Amino acid sequence: MLITDVEVEGYGRVDVRLGAGRVVGIGRPGARRGDVDGRGGALLVGLHDHHVHLAALAAEAASVRVGPAEAGDRGGLVGALRSGPPGEWVRAVGYHESVAGELDRWVLDDFAPDRPVRVQHRSGALWVWNSAALRAAGLEGGGHGGDGGDGRFWREDERLRGFTPPVRLDLRGVGARAAAYGITGFTNADPHPGQDLPELLSVLPQRLVVMGIGDAPVKFLLDDATLATPGGLAASVAAVRPRPVAVHCVTRVQLLVTLLALDEAGPVAGDRIEHGSVIPAETMPWLARLGVTVVTQPHFPVERGREYATDVDPDDQAHLYRCRSLAEAGIPLAAGTDAPYGSADPWAVMRAAVERSGGEAVDRRAALDLFAGEPQRPSRVKRLAVGSIADLCLLHVPLKEALDLMSADVVRATFVGGRRITPPE
Repeated sequence: MLITDVEVEGYGRVDVRLGAGRVVGIGRPGARRGDVDGRGGALLVGLHDHHVHLAALAAEAASVRVGPAEAGDRGGLVGALRSGPPGEWVRAVGYHESVAGELDRWVLDDFAPDRPVRVQHRSGALWVWNSAALRAAGLEGGGHGGDGGDGRFWREDERLRGFTPPVRLDLRGVGARAAAYGITGFTNADPHPGQDLPELLSVLPQRLVVMGIGDAPVKFLLDDATLATPGGLAASVAAVRPRPVAVHCVTRVQLLVTLLALDEAGPVAGDRIEHGSVIPAETMPWLARLGVTVVTQPHFPVERGREYATDVDPDDQAHLYRCRSLAEAGIPLAAGTDAPYGSADPWAVMRAAVERSGGEAVDRRAALDLFAGEPQRPSRVKRLAVGSIADLCLLHVPLKEALDLMSADVVRATFVGGRRITPPE
């Protein structure tokens, strides 16, 4: 394939030839007509979403969103749960307590008594079922183990999966929308992936890294209520070496335990902190010394600012989802959307990173680079060069204009291994 008249960083306006899945030539524009006329737009390396939950994202097509932005308040939530034919299962996602307070089976019974309802918290960690859902699934007791609880299931997705009707997964839609964003690869960050997950996700046109499968990082999911000791976590980390680990850290104590564990077990290339929701300033030299990469979500303080203002401890407010300060401290940094628990649009994440307050904003090029890293080494930014893999994103406009706009509207075409995965014009 020949892509003519494109702007390539370091080369200017050039023609780019692709072959056998790689870039095989970059040179001055010639007289030959290309397969794709770049029209002076920038040709970039493809974007990689370094933290996403693909099956959950694909299930959104069969779900109703009930977060603060969609449901708004109690009346909006009730209306959403009661929509659709009586008796049909309702799968609601994105809930936060600011909509209608704490949920349990009896609250949901009052909201929607005539159908099985299950509501997922915005964090992805909690499902709440109403009594009709528990009866339909044979879990009348509710709670942990179905033994007389309140319909609240904390991190029990694996167990619950066999008790609900199959959910249609719109993976082709996920792949098409991601291609329109310029995404050429995903790192799926589920903590306990089934061995069949890579096959399920294989319909996606993007490249895949699935945590816990093959040589991908092993995901460790931490919760304060069940948090291991540093020595216990270190033993678990050592047991999977030489593979890298990706440790879910959303609280101050989870981060401290992880750093102590990595000190004891010894870090390896590719170790990651997922989220790094709260990173106190005094821990940054420690992170830099370990060389562990932080894969953050700089859009969360923007998307969830109102809720964070009341939900997050005042002592932690200044340390939320650091971005610029991590980079300045020499800590390897990358970003993931965490979709569907955050926006799936990486350009929206970039805009948020640029617009952050409190000294955490990064410049526009640095924001783009958060999604331009290698799949296995997220902070190592890819550059388009002869011999590089032809995972590419062609823009309508030159790079400077694209960075000014910082919008998915600038994406014209996306290529994986030299094959176009966006529809032809």
